[in-house]
Amino acid sequence: METFHISSEMCGNLINGQWRKGEVPLPVIDKYSGEQIALVSAATSAQVTQAVQIAQQAMERGAPPPAERAAILRRAATLLAERRTAFVDVMVAEAGFTQPDAAGEVDRAIITLGLTAEECTRIVGEMVPFAASPGAHQRLGYTVRHPIGIVAAITPFNSPLNTVLHKVAPAFGAGNAVLLKPSEYTPLTSALLAQVLLDAGMPVDFLAMLQGCGDTVGSALLAAPEVAFYTFTGSTRVGRIIQQAAGLRRTQMELGSIASTIVCADADLDKAIPKLVNAAFRKAGQVCTSVQRLYVERPVFDTVAQRLKDAAGAFPAGNPRDAATRVGPLINEAAAQRAEQWIQEAVAAGAQLLCGGQREGSVIQPAVLIRGAAHTSAWCMEAFAPLLSLEPFDHLDEAIAGANSTPYGLSAGVFTTNINKAFLATQKLRFGTVQINETSSARSDVMPFGGVKDSGFGKEGPWHAMREMTEERLVVFNP
Repeated sequence: METFHISSEMCGNLINGQWRKGEVPLPVIDKYSGEQIALVSAATSAQVTQAVQIAQQAMERGAPPPAERAAILRRAATLLAERRTAFVDVMVAEAGFTQPDAAGEVDRAIITLGLTAEECTRIVGEMVPFAASPGAHQRLGYTVRHPIGIVAAITPFNSPLNTVLHKVAPAFGAGNAVLLKPSEYTPLTSALLAQVLLDAGMPVDFLAMLQGCGDTVGSALLAAPEVAFYTFTGSTRVGRIIQQAAGLRRTQMELGSIASTIVCADADLDKAIPKLVNAAFRKAGQVCTSVQRLYVERPVFDTVAQRLKDAAGAFPAGNPRDAATRVGPLINEAAAQRAEQWIQEAVAAGAQLLCGGQREGSVIQPAVLIRGAAHTSAWCMEAFAPLLSLEPFDHLDEAIAGANSTPYGLSAGVFTTNINKAFLATQKLRFGTVQINETSSARSDVMPFGGVKDSGFGKEGPWHAMREMTEERLVVFNP
């Protein structure tokens, strides 16, 4: 297995196949030790303009044919597998992932590349049944799908590889040029990925990577009229800014979330408990679909609470490089301090802290709160921390109403062996995804993924994203 280290030149910006230094230095911090591990340079406004111009010229020349784009993505999957160690090491350092979380990110990214490659040659339109319209039976019509143009991908720190590929791979697979702005917290993973894509044969003018913060580089991308499509994962606040700036240009938004899961009294707890504890605490709870609110039917509430307490105790938090660690640090100490404060506020409001909540630097021990957290920040705001709150319910309708009560609607889960309850939940839960006998955090990379309400709009998943990143054109032959 080949291991690659981040070279000093790869700490710059990728423009037209060359790594170029910017002006403003951005330190990259090891999320556990707090030490600086690299120094990247943010792109200048001139470099953003240059990258946009090169991408525009690339679109005018046209992308490689679909079969060639598919081959490039397959080669990228192979290279990613070969360079697994480098990606894992980098994500453990700059994202604070445990070894299993980082390895899982690589595994899913390989799958995403393969799925996208399969879809490259399946971008098709449809026949138009003109014969159904009086007097039009002699016409022949069909639709074709064309690349939309330049795609700007603005990506988050909590999935610095797979979520990036859910944007970059379908964009290129559909024939678009891509401008990637990764999170300033996790720039090195994107640098490694960009090099993989270039080494796999992606044309140099179809990929640019621009380091920097949202209010500078992100704003410059929003100001570029040549960009045809923005795909963004992040906060609802920033999503609104992007949408306002985009105007009539198309967007795909995966935004804020307060994810809920419901456990009915008839649920198979032996299957539910391991899924719940993993969904609450993987990546230190920094997943947009992490189980934060858990509604448990009253007859099994105490049993579920005790079993989750016991399971959380088997999720030690600490140094992500330690093989025994299951929960690594949060993205910075400020995030950990906020989570600690929310836990303390919930306890002061009457909630019972079953376990966890202790903070050391940026590490929070997995916390389980029961009864009384409702109406506190730990319940009403997106935690993005290893924090799980349980509340009892008597009737399924109350749990559904509670889950629907937030402004968000990304994903929800329901555990039940009753088919009628399952169908009721799918009809009444207002979320982009409703999982039956799974948590809100379950995801397969082939499925359409996206939210409703303030959680955004549009879908990820290779097939669905590629349709969003293309324009449908009608062709009609008249007699």
